[in-house]
Amino acid sequence: MKTHPSIGGQILGGSESEMIQMAADIAESHHECWDGSGYPKGLIGDEIPIAARIVSIVDVYDALVHSRVYKPAFPEPEALRMMEEQVGKKYDPELFQVFLDNLQAMRDIRAEVTD
Repeated sequence: MKTHPSIGGQILGGSESEMIQMAADIAESHHECWDGSGYPKGLIGDEIPIAARIVSIVDVYDALVHSRVYKPAFPEPEALRMMEEQVGKKYDPELFQVFLDNLQAMRDIRAEVTD
């Protein structure tokens, strides 16, 4: 399981496309944590590409508020409480605040995309 970020980064890496290179950064770094406790490289703070820091927040939000075959959805207030406990540990505090400031947009997307 812990090798999938490196594998994704290798698959996407080396492209001259800025978009594909950003996708490679996200794939490789989306499990890094703000405090350095993540993987695969143990990056800390601003060493983590900003796109990966953003995706990390919205990916966890999406996973928590939607049902999966292995778990029911959490109510949004509980999901946000769980995420807020990880600010400064898993998540960039400034980007998490930006996420909260734009939470209504996340809700609108959830309402619009039901698949």
